[in-house]
Amino acid sequence: MTDRTVRRPAPPEEPAARGSADLWLDAAYQALIEGGVDAVKILPLAARLNLSRTSFYWFFKDRDGLLSALADRWAGTNTAALIAATDAYAETESEAMLNVIGCFLDASAFDPRFEFAVRSWALQSPVLTARVAEADRDRLKALTAMMERWGHAPLDADVRARTVYLVQIGYISLQTQETLAERMRRAPVYVEIYTGRRPEPRELARFHARHGHDPQEDTAA
Repeated sequence: MTDRTVRRPAPPEEPAARGSADLWLDAAYQALIEGGVDAVKILPLAARLNLSRTSFYWFFKDRDGLLSALADRWAGTNTAALIAATDAYAETESEAMLNVIGCFLDASAFDPRFEFAVRSWALQSPVLTARVAEADRDRLKALTAMMERWGHAPLDADVRARTVYLVQIGYISLQTQETLAERMRRAPVYVEIYTGRRPEPRELARFHARHGHDPQEDTAA
């Protein structure tokens, strides 16, 4: 007998079952943070998301495409946030520097775990090493320009910008842990070292309010 069974093609995958590019990127970010770049692989990410492996290819050509998008996200968050902080409105140089320090205090703006993970990843990737070096140049250029706008001569502005930036990258590279209260106590001294001017009480009050810090709680503790 002839087998006349009609074999119908499998129904197309529903869009909701594929996830989204952002969903895959979020999972890749979390894997990078937790386990480094070697943990960013398609099958484990699919398992994490409870999606099929083939769903991935609706959004990215291959793993390299995902890694490139992850590097783009890093540049679009950390580098963009720092540059924006150097351009933020400030009445005084001290307040301008507090804007920069505040950027580093806000993980939703400048994500220190993402920064650490990307710099660790760059040790394995010449392409990413070049991207990190480019980001460093762009960030230092923005910090130097900010210092020059407040009247510092080019060399002075360059050295002060490097001091700000290298201290912060040192914090991240050493994975230094400080409470918000500790950072706030040190902030006025950092501002004075970086700019030569200590912030006024009213400037510190605004800074504390923006970051949800109450100095009275430190005194009470």
